[in-house]
Amino acid sequence: VRELVRHLGMIHLWAAAHVAFPHEEPDYESEKEELAAFAEFWPELGTFWPEDVELIDWYRRTNANQIAVLDSASPTVEAWTFLRAPSPLAMWARRQAHEIAVHRFDAEEAAAGVTGFDPEFASDGVDEILAAFAVRKSEFPVDRPRAMLVHASDTGDRWQVTMAPDGITTVVGDGPADLVLEGRAADLYLALWNRGDDSAIDVTGDRDLFDLWHNNVRVRWS
Repeated sequence: VRELVRHLGMIHLWAAAHVAFPHEEPDYESEKEELAAFAEFWPELGTFWPEDVELIDWYRRTNANQIAVLDSASPTVEAWTFLRAPSPLAMWARRQAHEIAVHRFDAEEAAAGVTGFDPEFASDGVDEILAAFAVRKSEFPVDRPRAMLVHASDTGDRWQVTMAPDGITTVVGDGPADLVLEGRAADLYLALWNRGDDSAIDVTGDRDLFDLWHNNVRVRWS
């Protein structure tokens, strides 16, 4: 949990800096160099890392700082992005909302007290992983195109995901599929973000294809 809270605070500073002080993403040679850059943007928060007794308060301040930056930013702010979105501000707000939500689950699971997610919010998180993150891949370990249909039963949202040797494409809607995942949006959200054991969703068809997803579609800091 210490590492998770440190990670989230660092992510919030990283996101806030891109919106408040638009710049291209530099190629840091080390984590130390990267942390020094965040401290330059937010010197009052640039303590890496606070002692445990101060860590939660530090995290809350990085979170409040991020929210203030997003709330005050111009809707037309020009900032570096890395995912498809209607605007840079929309991308950063969405990305940070789901960053917090997925890691909230991680923290709550560690404490055995998971609280769940709003269906519409969870469906948006499914869309982000399927239509924004997964499509960045330029290859996938299959010998021919394979299709996965994802159906959120409580919101009615559907996605068809095609996994091919040269990458992944996602479209909204129905279509033929080798694998079908169906369940509540919140349960699909966790399953597609590689949380839980998939027992809360219905998996029909080629289960090996879902295993390939778990092993190859992962969101990492680096």
